[in-house]
Amino acid sequence: QLQLVESGGDLVQPGGSLRLSCAASGFSLNDYGVGWFRQAPGKEREGILCINGTGSSIIYADSVKGRFTISRDSAKNTVYLEMSNLKLEDTDVYYCAADIRGRCKSWDENDYWGQGTMVTVSS
Repeated sequence: QLQLVESGGDLVQPGGSLRLSCAASGFSLNDYGVGWFRQAPGKEREGILCINGTGSSIIYADSVKGRFTISRDSAKNTVYLEMSNLKLEDTDVYYCAADIRGRCKSWDENDYWGQGTMVTVSS
């Protein structure tokens, strides 16, 4: 079965850090474009960061600049979202999605999508 699975979501205090994982099963993520997105209830899904097939990263959300980074571990077939200095407003469900052609695409234009992992930032 071809799927993406996110993990690593948790309850964390403001200023804390988390690392989210986006693992692929049934196919290799190498050369795929993989984006991280987030969505709060009642709000539109927001693109955060993306890593393309050549390893370049793109930041979509100004609010995460200097705090979030994206990376790929080909050996583990996983893309990570490293989050630091977390703020209350980072509370969301975080999703990853992958494009087979190695591009960074909007949510609906990807080929595979994960089910999300919950991040709650609270004191």
